[in-house]
Formats: sequence, structure tokens, C-alpha cells
Amino acid sequence: MKSSLKPAIPLSQDLHANLSKLQEMLGDSPDIIIRLLDMQVTQDHYSLALMYIDGLAQSESIHKHLIQPLLNVKATESVSEQYCGIHEILQQTITVSELFEAKHELEVLSAILEGGTAILIDGFDEAFIACTTGWEKRAIEEPQTQTVIRGPKESFTEDIRTNLALLRRKIKSPDLRFESMKIGRLTRTEIIITYITGIVNEKVLNETRRRLSLIDTDSILESSYIEEFIEDKGYTPFPTLLNTERPDAAAAGILEGQLLILVDGTPFALMAPITFYKFLQSSEDYYQRYDIASFVRLLRYASFFVSMLLPSLYIAITTFHQEMLPTTLLISLAAQREGVPFPALVEAFLMEITFEVLREAGVRMPRVVGPAISIVGALVLGQAAVQAGLVSAAMVIVVSFTAISNFVTPAINLAVAARLIRFMLMMMAGLLGLFGILFGCMFILIHMCSIKSFGVPYMAPVSPLIPANLKDIFIRLPWRRLLTRPEGLSQNVYRQPPPAKTSKKK
Repeated sequence: MKSSLKPAIPLSQDLHANLSKLQEMLGDSPDIIIRLLDMQVTQDHYSLALMYIDGLAQSESIHKHLIQPLLNVKATESVSEQYCGIHEILQQTITVSELFEAKHELEVLSAILEGGTAILIDGFDEAFIACTTGWEKRAIEEPQTQTVIRGPKESFTEDIRTNLALLRRKIKSPDLRFESMKIGRLTRTEIIITYITGIVNEKVLNETRRRLSLIDTDSILESSYIEEFIEDKGYTPFPTLLNTERPDAAAAGILEGQLLILVDGTPFALMAPITFYKFLQSSEDYYQRYDIASFVRLLRYASFFVSMLLPSLYIAITTFHQEMLPTTLLISLAAQREGVPFPALVEAFLMEITFEVLREAGVRMPRVVGPAISIVGALVLGQAAVQAGLVSAAMVIVVSFTAISNFVTPAINLAVAARLIRFMLMMMAGLLGLFGILFGCMFILIHMCSIKSFGVPYMAPVSPLIPANLKDIFIRLPWRRLLTRPEGLSQNVYRQPPPAKTSKKK
């Protein structure tokens, strides 16, 4: 990974020169705090300066663990040499959890920008960095986008250290690994790759490291930046990485052999490699009985196809294939559409675009009025449009049920992909009827079979067919039957001991 940082310049032995240079590099910002101290030890006198950023470092911790101990330090006869003496004094006096040395200006600057406190000493060309990070952070709350009825109610936060602790609580294994790197020439955002050694696929791990190392950009502000940089090449509406804000879902993926990529500053972690079927699975599938979970999962598959195909089927049948409808229903639809001035395709586009606008307005408006506007807007506009003769009542029902079916999809990015595909299929249905829908579905299926996520086929284990991995795709078998992890994701296939072979008695 390339860096825009200048060559490392060593610190000077002049305290005031170091302070002036660091202040200049930070633009003489008003949030830079410098505290000068004098310390007398036996015959030696030391001039010190503490430098930190207000708001990133914890002032109370600095006063309690740095300033007070340094001011109260007593003379010691164990000090023999000047350098060893001040080094020993700082190590024995300062009571922060982490204290290390920095010899270059950029090291000191980077530590200060991360919330540390730099201790500069006159006459020494080294600085000591104390860990005093203490900025404000959001408490652990219930997930906002991936809610469940039964299951843990905690979610990731914007603080990456809190997220690591949440994972440690789920997976209490020494094989859990965290690999840290910084990406972004200006933001220097911390990225952590999480996996379990002995389970993760080493080829996928090495490929992830390679893709992350090739990122060269100014800023990383959210995990979506990383997602677009490292996803497999190709233009597709389908997501090839799964994002989650649930620690339990992240831990489950890690235990199956997947990688988790945590990004500082966002509660959404990335999981890879991923297949299409994972986007239609929910954490609650594994907290309910297997028969109930299987039924709900099949319902999600049906809702996903309804959200893509229902408007296009209505357009195709009412425009080209009226003979497929029962006579009573055909007469009812014809009566409804008698005063509608638009063809079914234009009518469907108007209703779908109107609903998308209402959906976006409900999301962007303040939470107090957002739901009210979306619900009232849909009711009022739908009823008014029918009474005005702009659309038929059947079209309102089709669009409404399509939208409700779209909300059933657990992964928002897959639901958005279904919304985009819906418009394409509506165009195909308006031009060629059911043959256009069939052609569009074949094109989508071929495209999905060509996608890969970090080398893993997107449609696996159906294409290519891996029978051993079908136990947890369309339905979920009982836990006692889920003996193995998905093939291709893990080195250690067995999650439960294989059944012992019993010899037949003669």
C-alpha cells in the first residue's frame, strides 16, 4: 500500500524545537494541548512537555496517570546514567496501560492523532507515547437494520476496540486472530482482518491481504469503501460481500471459515467469501426450531422472486396473454382499466417510481415524521390515483404487495438489487411479454453463475453442485445433522465429530 507520508525525520534534542515543529505540522490547531513540567531527581533536572489533542485523549487519565505521578516523583539512588535514569523513572512512575518510544516526528504525530499523549524531554531525541485514548463513543445498542425476535440484542459500534471485545466474548478461543493495517493516506483508518487459524481457507486469506494492500486512496470513512475496492471485478447489481452489524452473525461466519473485515468508524463489518443464499438467511434461523426456520426461509425465497417478477408478470399477462386469465378476473381487470389512459407498462412505472420516492422520503425525513409521511402518502396517493382514473386498483395492489415482499429480504443490498432488476424485467415484459421475462431471467441466472466472491462461485453449492453443502441452503436441517462446514470455505470441515462407525454383531 502506497503512502503519502513524508520521509521519517528524527526528533531533535531541543524540546522547544520539537514542540514548534509538531505544532507547525498540526497547523497550530487550538485543540492541541501542551503542558510543561519540571522534574528534579537527585542532581538531575529534567524539562518535560506533555502534548495531546483535546477530545481524542482523556484529560482525566492524563492528570491522574501522567501529571500527578511525574510531579510527585521522588529522588532515587538507582539512577546512574541520565538516559537510563529518565527511562526508568517514566517506566516506574507512569501508570497507563501502554508506554512506548518514538524516535521520529511522524511517529509522534501519528500517535497524537490517535489519542495518545507524547512526552517530550529536553536533551533527548526520543519521545515516550502514553496510551490515553478516551474520545466519546456510542454505547452498545440493539441492531437497527438486522433485528430478530429471539437472539442477542447487541450490535457493533463505531469503535473498533469495542467490536473486537464483542467478538472475543462470542469466540473464546486462542485461535481467533486479528490482523491490523491502516488504509487511507489522509484518514489512516484502521482495518482489522478477523479469522480463526486452522479453519479459514489460507488461499482466501492471502487473497484478501493482497487486495487490501493494493488500496491506495485518500480516505476510508465506511466499510463500503473497502467493499468496492476488494470485491471481484465485474459490473453486477448483486452484492459479493455481506455486511452485518450483528456480532453473533459475524462470529457464526468466522466459525464457518469466512473472513471478517472490521473498519474503524463504522458498525458494519464485511464478511467474505459469500454466496447468494447467505443473503436470504437470518441469524434467527438458527435460534428457532429447524422446521419453523425452514418454512420462514422458503417464504423469503418466494418473497424475493415475487418482489422481482410480480409487476412484470402483471404487465405481460394484461398486455399480451389475456387468455391465461379466468374470464371473471379478465372482465374485472378490463372494467378497472377502462378509464385508465396509460398502458400497463407506463402505469406500473408511474406507481413503482412513486413508491420509490415515498420510500426514500420516509428514510430521509426525521424519524418522528418519516413513517407517518410514508404511510399517509402511500394511502392518500394510491386512493386519489385510483379515483382520478390514473391507475387501476389492481395495479395498486400489485405494487403494494411487491413492496411488502421486498421488505422480507434480510439483506438490504440484495433487496436493492431486486428493485433494480424489477425495472429491467418490467421493460422486457412490456416489449415481449412472458418471452421477455423468460429471456431476462435466463440472462440474470447466467450472470449470477458467472460471479465469484474471492474465488468462490456465487451460486455454490447449487452451481457447481456440492450435495454436502445443501443441508443449510433452502431449508435448515437439525443441528445434529449439520456435522460439516461448507466445503471450499474451510480447512477443517467437521464442526461436530463424525459419527463413530459401529461394527455389526454376528
